[in-house]
Amino acid sequence: MKRKQFLQTLAPLAAVPLAGYAMRVNELSNMVAPFGSTEKMPVLFMGHGSPMNAIEENEFVKGFREAGKGITKPNAILCISAHWETRGTMVTAMEKPPTIHDFGGFPKELFEVQYPAPGSPELAKQTQELVKKTTVALDDKWGLDHGAWSVIKHLYPDADVPVIQMSLDYTQPASYHYELAKELASLREKGILIIGSGNMVHNLGLAAWDKLNVDNYGYDWALEARAKMNQFITGGDHQALINYQSQGQSFRLAIPSPEHYLPLLYILGLKGEKEKVSLFNDKAVGGSLTMTSVKIEQE
Repeated sequence: MKRKQFLQTLAPLAAVPLAGYAMRVNELSNMVAPFGSTEKMPVLFMGHGSPMNAIEENEFVKGFREAGKGITKPNAILCISAHWETRGTMVTAMEKPPTIHDFGGFPKELFEVQYPAPGSPELAKQTQELVKKTTVALDDKWGLDHGAWSVIKHLYPDADVPVIQMSLDYTQPASYHYELAKELASLREKGILIIGSGNMVHNLGLAAWDKLNVDNYGYDWALEARAKMNQFITGGDHQALINYQSQGQSFRLAIPSPEHYLPLLYILGLKGEKEKVSLFNDKAVGGSLTMTSVKIEQE
């Protein structure tokens, strides 16, 4: 916030009665402090895999925690999850987003998990105002689905960082999502950690359920798709990833529907020119999924 804008914001305080002064200062603090200028935050794409990763201790969970080390505690998190598809683009804008258990067939213990992170109507509104490419609607009905809470809980187990979600507009092509992400870039310099949550290779219809415990087990086409994706990501060839439907049979099998893949494009769209890209949790699971995750940060 520039000095002139800050002084203009302070001006109304002069007219506030003493009794209301503390309340007005409180409001000002909430407005200025959370989203003032900060060092540039990294961005993360998390291969979230099974919802059971929320309560299990395994190498992928350790990878999530390791990726979070060294990241300054954010003012808030904006998450783009594979599990919230809408017509049009929306952001959650409630004070207390509910924990959504959007899955079935898992143990009772998983359904009992609550992640009571606060929401941030202020960040939702700011995100709405930032985006010019489309109209962003403020939502008060969704909450935090497992694509969000199952990974964020490993970064911030105390649920003490506000979280909002942005939906995936299923009517739009991949290029739309990549370009939309670019409009969110300024949030990174306001202490906002942006996370995409999905899986690059995600074909549950072809999963080898009897091989889930086999380390790094992937079908040939899944390993081929993973290798190409990794090469495009580390080589900065975002256009090839946007045009994923033109990358051959391995990509067609890896991405039978786009919702788990598109969060990756948001993260790549946020990459700055001189930022480094690193991969983690880069393994195949059950033949037809990969847990490959991406961290983008300043050199």
